[in-house]
Amino acid sequence: MTSADDVLTRPLGLTDETPSRLARWRARVPVGPILAAGLSVAVVGLAGIVAFTEDPLGGEPHALVAIERRAPAASAEPAPPPVAEGPNRTAREVERASGVTVTRLDGGAAPDSVVIRVPGPAEVTLAPAPDPRLTERSRYGSLPKLGPGGLRALDLYARPEATALGSGAPPAGRIALVLTGLGIGQTATQDAITRLPPAVTLAFAPYGPDVARSATRAREAGHEVMVQVPMEPFDYPDNDPGPQTLLAGAKPAENADRLAFVLSRIPGAVGAVNYMGARLTAEPAALEPVLREIGARGLGFLDDGVSPRSLSLEVGHRTKAPVARAEAIDAIPRADAIDRELARLEEIARRKGFALGSAAALPLTIDRLARWSRDLESRGILLVPASRSLRTAR
Repeated sequence: MTSADDVLTRPLGLTDETPSRLARWRARVPVGPILAAGLSVAVVGLAGIVAFTEDPLGGEPHALVAIERRAPAASAEPAPPPVAEGPNRTAREVERASGVTVTRLDGGAAPDSVVIRVPGPAEVTLAPAPDPRLTERSRYGSLPKLGPGGLRALDLYARPEATALGSGAPPAGRIALVLTGLGIGQTATQDAITRLPPAVTLAFAPYGPDVARSATRAREAGHEVMVQVPMEPFDYPDNDPGPQTLLAGAKPAENADRLAFVLSRIPGAVGAVNYMGARLTAEPAALEPVLREIGARGLGFLDDGVSPRSLSLEVGHRTKAPVARAEAIDAIPRADAIDRELARLEEIARRKGFALGSAAALPLTIDRLARWSRDLESRGILLVPASRSLRTAR
């Protein structure tokens, strides 16, 4: 069956030969031209409304606001004078001239973060280092030596000691602290420099690639500095302090040469601290020439107190070298144990007048020392530099 025979789909009353009324009307009436003419009339009418009413928004609600430009009001306070900038002044020269110390965490000139220390009215400034009067050249660089009239680095580079509490009252006791293991980890080094009171002495290991600059930044912040000397422990070489370790079985000349390398690494040091060394400090024949050399160069030697077998005090007494022995406060690296040892130092300071402590630059230790020292003077205890124990040890 074809579509012509499908009467169900064909409109009633129409045949294939009979066109519909709609088709006949479309054929007689030009629909396209009529629609185009109507659209043109609408556009012309809208343009006329806009032109004669001067309302480009076509009747939409709107408002006109007049804006006046006013001259800025004169400031009640005069503007600060411009800062003169010389073409050759470096950032560090500007910092020195202003008295503000900027500590860069990465040692660079444009760091992501800095710690700014603004000096107070009683800020202590250490003597410049190295002083040419106390310096001699060696194949490793500058080495400390005794100056004219017996002038020692121990005296010249030391931080001046306060004589009274901030309130002006005499202290009930004095405590000196030396923090060791600095110059290797930058985070720990910067935390120690910036978070701990300047009276805390900082000891640097000789191996850091930027250790001299780190020690210089510490001195700029007011900390006196010491150098750690790697010394042989009992389980050497399984437990190795590092290159240039002073050995118990080495000849004195060999140890003296290794000591020269170590001492050349830290400018402005007031003395040396053992790094490990339980075996060497327990053998007088090996320790004695080392302490003689340290003393002959105008330095002191501080025993960190970790090894119970150390004979440093006895040997130091024979050699006339300035030697002191500290109490290790973080042998047990727990917050409660460190706090307990700090309280014991306070008790010793009140009973004897002075106590000397040592600690390693662990994040926990730095945090406990920072907390402990905040209100130390309110308890009548004065914090003093560790060189005090060496200058009185004659």
